[in-house]
Amino acid sequence: MTQAATAPNAAPTPAAIPWPAMSVKQAYALITAPGSPGEMEEIEIRGVPTRVWKHCPPTLRETLLIGRTHGDKIFLVHDDERVSFEAFYRAVTVFAAELAAAGVKKGDRVALIMRNLPEWPVAFYAGLSLGAILTPLNAWWTGQELEYGLVDSGASVAVMDVERFERLAEHLHNCPDLKRVYVSRSKEEIAHPYVKRLEGVIGCPNDWIKLDEKPLPTVDLGPEDDATIFYTSGTTGKPKGALGTHRNVNSNIFATGAATARGYLRRGEVPPQPDPTLPQKGSLISVPFFHATGCFAVLNPSLFGGAKLAMIRKWDPEKAMQLIQDEKLTQMGGVPTIAWQIIEHPSRPNYDLSSLETVAYGGAPSAPELVRKIKEIWPKSLPGNGWGMTETSATATSNSAEDYENRPDSCGPAVPVTDLKIMTLEAPYRELPIGEVGELWCKGPQVVKGYWNKPEATAQTFIDGWVRTGDLARLDEEGFCYIIDRAKDMLIRGGENIYCIEVENLLYEHPAIMDAALVGIPHKTLGEEPAAVVTLKPGTEATEAELRAFVADRLAAFKVPVKVLFWPETLPRNANGKIMKNELKKVFVEG
Repeated sequence: MTQAATAPNAAPTPAAIPWPAMSVKQAYALITAPGSPGEMEEIEIRGVPTRVWKHCPPTLRETLLIGRTHGDKIFLVHDDERVSFEAFYRAVTVFAAELAAAGVKKGDRVALIMRNLPEWPVAFYAGLSLGAILTPLNAWWTGQELEYGLVDSGASVAVMDVERFERLAEHLHNCPDLKRVYVSRSKEEIAHPYVKRLEGVIGCPNDWIKLDEKPLPTVDLGPEDDATIFYTSGTTGKPKGALGTHRNVNSNIFATGAATARGYLRRGEVPPQPDPTLPQKGSLISVPFFHATGCFAVLNPSLFGGAKLAMIRKWDPEKAMQLIQDEKLTQMGGVPTIAWQIIEHPSRPNYDLSSLETVAYGGAPSAPELVRKIKEIWPKSLPGNGWGMTETSATATSNSAEDYENRPDSCGPAVPVTDLKIMTLEAPYRELPIGEVGELWCKGPQVVKGYWNKPEATAQTFIDGWVRTGDLARLDEEGFCYIIDRAKDMLIRGGENIYCIEVENLLYEHPAIMDAALVGIPHKTLGEEPAAVVTLKPGTEATEAELRAFVADRLAAFKVPVKVLFWPETLPRNANGKIMKNELKKVFVEG
């Protein structure tokens, strides 16, 4: 999201020429021209010819070193904690040395389980600098879900905050590969044979600048080496770990910069070049670091580009506006919920939000009305959205500025190194013409290698360098993508994916449930929320509160149905025996 533009010094198009001054194809040709910072080249990745950013940092270790060059500028803000880029680098090197001493080596999995704290990126880059595979787990998961992630990944080390430790403590004995746990924000020592307080290693964030840096351990790292495992729910109900490389993650640095440059060129203006004398850019980080968006599209480009990240413990519109005003933040983003809540907040006129240059979001459906509202309230800001998924390491398309205002129902064209195509839903697969709806396939240097230890799922989803996204979409003549629906049985609540089968399978475990279906019901700010329709077995009883509590005890809170409707007979099915969820959705809307 926040980063330096990557376009070359193109000649300005005369302002008299009406928008757009050039096509997307022409703009991309300038952005990626030979000799420019955004230059592309074609290489083979796992046997597939792929366009890549020629000047992209080869690994996240290099990104860390580039980040250090921003020196005394503030990088992380959390409550009264302020961490400079230099202080951050020192903490990373000290913790990397600790991990190396604990036996962490290239290819080992290091799990990261905490809310957004300054310690999160320290642990992330410390492990990556050793060649470890960083495995962030969803901090909203239950202890049982976190146990699954630790066991499935085979993590030998875990770094977590004290809240997550308390949730996991009774599950640790079920994680045979786990040898060491670092716990942050604990006020006292924890009596456990392999638990160590993180503050005992690196101290508190405000004191990181006093640390003596350690030399980064020597390790042979390349762009295609494994870097991360981010878990994404699957249609089987069990989360799958998307195995990403250093190139996958770093490709985001140039992707959103190219999208920004495209807006200038389409307007007939020269994209600005990085200027260290200008005021520092800054983002309100309202999405979790354990999401691909928060980590790949916000955290990593911010480290590279010298942008400030202001964290907020729990989303609160008034606290957010205070941070934007006090820190002079230039970007606000996340999911559409964030923008809506600030726009409609009665105290908004009391805050100076004029520093905002970009209000961008993704991860959930958004109404075209939101684009108009953003321009109305912040005339100088650029609204933006985009599309991506865990399997595409975040950014695959981007829509902003006038493009977004003119196509508010589109998630934008693919970034320059990325290809999109629309395919039939069933094999033998064939590409569909422009304008037709089918399954969206995506190819590019940000597409992950596959799923961790799941060869069958990998073979079904990744084909010759393309990822089958499970989204139904169409493309227009200029390459703009329009997401129509989801082919997978999934809904998105405020940016969180909920795979219906996971909740349905759990409901079937309740002794009173004979039939169950989860559907999405519209919600203005969250996009949609989960609601369940169930049929009880003869002679049994259950209440809505009981079933909601049953799910809440076993799954993360965002997956719990907000409503449960009792159906008097077997749920309606089509000729193939599939539950007719569109009919069930109507009941909630009509009700």
